[in-house]
Amino acid sequence: MAKLSRNQARKIKHTRARYHLNGSASKPRLNVFKSHQNFYAQLIDDEARVTLASTSTLKDATYGGNIAAASKLGEVMGEKIKALNIDTVVFDRGGYLYHGRVKAFADAVRSKGVKF
Repeated sequence: MAKLSRNQARKIKHTRARYHLNGSASKPRLNVFKSHQNFYAQLIDDEARVTLASTSTLKDATYGGNIAAASKLGEVMGEKIKALNIDTVVFDRGGYLYHGRVKAFADAVRSKGVKF
């Protein structure tokens, strides 16, 4: 049996974690995805199957895939979440380790007053 690639292993971890993570209208799921050059985030209501807000380093003036760009993106996402009058979210790290860009993004969202 061939060894799993890093991305295949991440997808398996994400699928396993999704059994326990479920977003609703009052407490939506904050999902992140990172590529080599960019960072993406979505606020998802799983019950209605609707994306409430999304942002990425492609859309905003924070182009890049580094920690500083993820931190700026977290601040933007935190403002969008607060504009929707949502205080608490479920953080879905997408199978990634809570380290580096993912941690910087989460800390920036928390700094805007969002709890998870």
